[in-house]
Amino acid sequence: MTRIQSARRHSLRALLASTVACIAAAPALAQDEAMDEDVIVVTAQQRAQSSQDVPISLQVMDSEFISSVAADDMGDLDAFVPGLDVSNGSPTQPRYSIRGITTSDFGVGTDPAVGIYVDGIYAARSGASLLAFNDIERIEVLKGPQGTLFGRNSAAGAVSIITREPSDELEGRVAVRLGSHNRVRTEAMINIPITDTLAVRANFLDNSADGWLTDAVTGEDYRREDASADRITVRWDATPSTQILLRHSRDSIDQDARPAIGIVDLPAAPGTPPLPVDTDAYLNPFNAPLRNDVVFNREARDLAETTLTIRQDIGEMTLTSLTSYREFDTMNREDEDGTNRIDTYFDTSNVESNEAFYQEFRLAGTSGPVDWLIGASYYDETAIQASETFTFTDTVNTVLGNIGAGTPFTDLEYGLLVPNGLPFSMLGHSWSEIMSNEGEFTARAVYADMIWSATDRLNISLGLRYTEDEKTFQWTNGPRVANSLDQTLAALDNAGILGLAGASPNDFLFDFVFDLSPLAGVACDNGVNVAEGVACIMEDSWNNLSPRVVVDYQLTENVMVYGSFSEGYKAGGYNSVEVGSRFENETVTSWEVGFKSDFLNPDLIFNMSAFSYVYEGKQSIRLVVPTGGGVPQYLVQTSDDEAIGVDMELDWQTTDALRLYGNAQWIDSTHKRRMDSNGTDLSGEPTGEPFWNVAFGGEFVIDYANGSDLTLQANHAWRGEGRCNSQSTLQGTCGGYPAFALGEARNRTDLRARWTAPNGDLTVSAFVNNVFDNQYVEGVNNITASTLGTAFASISTPRVWGVEFGYDF
Repeated sequence: MTRIQSARRHSLRALLASTVACIAAAPALAQDEAMDEDVIVVTAQQRAQSSQDVPISLQVMDSEFISSVAADDMGDLDAFVPGLDVSNGSPTQPRYSIRGITTSDFGVGTDPAVGIYVDGIYAARSGASLLAFNDIERIEVLKGPQGTLFGRNSAAGAVSIITREPSDELEGRVAVRLGSHNRVRTEAMINIPITDTLAVRANFLDNSADGWLTDAVTGEDYRREDASADRITVRWDATPSTQILLRHSRDSIDQDARPAIGIVDLPAAPGTPPLPVDTDAYLNPFNAPLRNDVVFNREARDLAETTLTIRQDIGEMTLTSLTSYREFDTMNREDEDGTNRIDTYFDTSNVESNEAFYQEFRLAGTSGPVDWLIGASYYDETAIQASETFTFTDTVNTVLGNIGAGTPFTDLEYGLLVPNGLPFSMLGHSWSEIMSNEGEFTARAVYADMIWSATDRLNISLGLRYTEDEKTFQWTNGPRVANSLDQTLAALDNAGILGLAGASPNDFLFDFVFDLSPLAGVACDNGVNVAEGVACIMEDSWNNLSPRVVVDYQLTENVMVYGSFSEGYKAGGYNSVEVGSRFENETVTSWEVGFKSDFLNPDLIFNMSAFSYVYEGKQSIRLVVPTGGGVPQYLVQTSDDEAIGVDMELDWQTTDALRLYGNAQWIDSTHKRRMDSNGTDLSGEPTGEPFWNVAFGGEFVIDYANGSDLTLQANHAWRGEGRCNSQSTLQGTCGGYPAFALGEARNRTDLRARWTAPNGDLTVSAFVNNVFDNQYVEGVNNITASTLGTAFASISTPRVWGVEFGYDF
């Protein structure tokens, strides 16, 4: 038996017979006593293993790396994980992508394709998936379907965030980070062993900053941030074979909503932008003035979660129970026109309230050469969402005129009211429409997984998970709300003035955003047809069987080769703003072959894998302009995608002082079957994912005679140019214009220097992120382009710098 294989077998048997057998459901020990202290221990297979022993393409980021790039959340790390993309411009509605697979829907009726787990608990909705980094031990990014090990909605992969558990030593930390845009980030941690069997760990974080954009009209900062988070964890070793972990965490954000930088040169009022929009005349977003006038602009979230983990040794087995209750509320009201004029004003507000309960039981052990685990889980969620649009009658008038439906408000204003000196106005009245959704979701699963050590060198892993999903979903779209307008119309009608124009108040009782008239006659499951003011309820169930088969072979003492077949799925569901919609499960089938090598002299790790997948039934929410014109609607479109690619990882400790590392991904992602909103066949066309993503860096440690040291670190990330198709150009995610480009190649370079005192208790750091101040246009939003002519854009974060002081005791 080779040394590495022996260590692997020993670690699996020893650890799985103890309390760390099922640690992905609750954090593993940071290091395994049976392993070298430099070995990275992960729980990617729901077992504590060396990362080099796991036949899965994964990348691990420890607390040191998170600190080195001054990351506040996953959106600050994705550039350094090739294949991972996190859109965090709106933290209550982030979007995750792994290997080009993402979910574009922002509604509660659907689920993400990337599973986010915090201490083994699924962070279901997007509103709970982008959390602050406080007292994090490590983050594991698993690429490819994880349907067997992690369950539903991990079709593209999984991100597992592991927080620190209480230790048996009195320890603490205080850190303050000061930086550009008046950034002030303070964090404090205390770990107290109360008795030999009871310990408590508490952490608090506060993070605020001024905005890095300035409104050209008001002079106010934009993109201001204010966030806080805290967690308290109690560990009780109730008996020598029983451990109980109780966690309670809170995460809160309160900041400016996503800004909208108008890129259309507005004519002087009352003139409105001409249609169709002249894309060749777009302004450069980096030079265009920011003019946002959202009523009550704000993005906020309040989240609280309590989890209970119980680990019980039963002879040679370990039983783990996971119980979690989470609740959160979010709101996000943002500008959708990029102007400060009432005749082109339009904003949207997304408000969510969510409660989720999770229970899992897992039994793990070893029987001879077989390391096994079985489990069952139950998940119950209630999600409530209100999608609100807000505007004024001035804008409604503009839209109606632009789509050829007349201009009733100005016709009455200047054709009847103003000429006759009547003390009424049809303009300046608020107008809102709300689509309300409520979902009740339940999921049950049973699963089993085993690793059979067929020989000293050969392992065969088999796994299977069966899941049942049940969903009940409701849409309710009431009449538009325009109280002051209705009062004015009633007064005009009572005075007989409205009749002079041949009109009545009923002529103005229409929706122009959530117009349900095209859905007349569509039946709902609760026996009604789709209609305004009527609750439409749909209910359905789905099931899935997700297998995995992995073979790994220890080719030499330092090289392991492997091959795998795995499947994952995203549960079927509903489009929140498309009443009566329904779609089936999305499934990903993947093949992967690779090797992992670990050469100790010098200390060199080099891993590579080649993969392919087919993504069937992919549901994408797209902004579609109805045939013949009109207000754009968010509709679901279906496609099948496929990809082939290669992942590479290098980590080389060249000397005691110098370490070099890098990761890269090459991928060719195309549509296998896809029709765009204009009826164009996109089969064989690229999905938008670039060919290459590369990240690399190094650190150099200078030791001084007095025992202190200085660590210098540099990291660089490069994302290749996006590969466009006609749909991505239409959606504003790819393409080029005379003034700027979308989807261009991106570069980011970060530098950091950290001095550590001789006894290690004091650290002083300085950092610069995005050293060369590379900024990019992240996308063009066309939600109001076809009706108001007001396309707008968003841009990436500029260079930021800061210093950090930390004291450990």
